[in-house]
Amino acid sequence: MNTSIVGRHIELTEPIKDYINSSIEIFKKYNLDIISVNSIISQEEKNGRKAFTFEFTLNIAHIDTVVVKQKDKDLYAAIDIAVDRVSKVLRRHHDKITGHRATKLSEVASSEIADAIASELEKLDSEIFPVRLTSYKPIDIEEALEDLKVSDASFKVFYDKDDNMRVLYKSKEEGKFGLY
Repeated sequence: MNTSIVGRHIELTEPIKDYINSSIEIFKKYNLDIISVNSIISQEEKNGRKAFTFEFTLNIAHIDTVVVKQKDKDLYAAIDIAVDRVSKVLRRHHDKITGHRATKLSEVASSEIADAIASELEKLDSEIFPVRLTSYKPIDIEEALEDLKVSDASFKVFYDKDDNMRVLYKSKEEGKFGLY
């Protein structure tokens, strides 16, 4: 994270720089990819009254730039209020990212639900077995029907001449066939 502190019409002392840098360290707790933080301090004087304007500009990866300006008669109060406002924006973005996260496969695999699914699949292992397609080239429906009549299989999966996957199956009625 790149940081810069700029003072306009004000002399930047070491305590001010240290205070700003310690305030910027707070932003790291949100675990966002903050590219740079620019801090601008300016001093204005109107009608004999001094006022400080403090501005944070944060460049964060994958979202727009966050700009917060705060004006106060006390410089440290302006910094604190600006830090609170930036923290609120960062917290909301962090909560949005972590709250809308999809469940990872590793989290599911370690849960009780995965154990229940595995036990159900083991029960079905004796009933379900993989069948390998023997031919991927397109064949006529009549040719698939002749192959099914000759074999002991109850169905045949094939591609027709229009390149559609089809299923031809033996019906419960003797001598009848169905086609999907």
